[in-house]
Amino acid sequence: MKALTIALAALLAGVIQVSASGVASKSVAEKTGSAEDLRRDMRKLWSDQAFWMRDYIIAAVAAQPDEGPASARLLKNQEHIGSAIGAYYGKDAGEKLTGLMKEHMLVVVDITKSSIAHDQARFQQADQKAARNAEDIADFLSKANPNWPKPLFSDMLKTELSTTKNEVSARVSKNWDDDVKAFDAAYEHILKMSDALADGIVKQFPEKFPH
Repeated sequence: MKALTIALAALLAGVIQVSASGVASKSVAEKTGSAEDLRRDMRKLWSDQAFWMRDYIIAAVAAQPDEGPASARLLKNQEHIGSAIGAYYGKDAGEKLTGLMKEHMLVVVDITKSSIAHDQARFQQADQKAARNAEDIADFLSKANPNWPKPLFSDMLKTELSTTKNEVSARVSKNWDDDVKAFDAAYEHILKMSDALADGIVKQFPEKFPH
């Protein structure tokens, strides 16, 4: 499964090149091209999100030694997402989003660990924190771009959390058919969210996309 995940990620490589330090070497805004180029760039970032999330869940549930590196790479991806948004809205905005997204990932880690431990009280606490964080991210996005309405992204982020929880639950219960379905649903949804972000940028900054 891990090999498949890495292979899928490799298929999307080359859209946003990553330097040896793991930081995106060229921002989305620096690219010259079409709206479709931006969509592809954003899909690379959010595909990484889905793939590394799956890698982390698999490693954590199985108590594999790559759990730490997988979670570190997942957190690094939040910096990539923040940098991509910051290219349009400024460094401070990018760093703000990075912080919110890292909080998002750390809560997901807590949800995963509480699910593994069957600790319902801890799970509920993490789940409530995740819902608040989703609202914070949606609020940030809606203030940055009128084409990113808060209700839409609030729902999208909550659905993203729901699909991730389904992945964790299926993996913990060793229901492999549901595990596959959960990942398919999570990946399909995250691409919709990615496209909504890209489309909003194109609408707000049409001069940057002359083609």
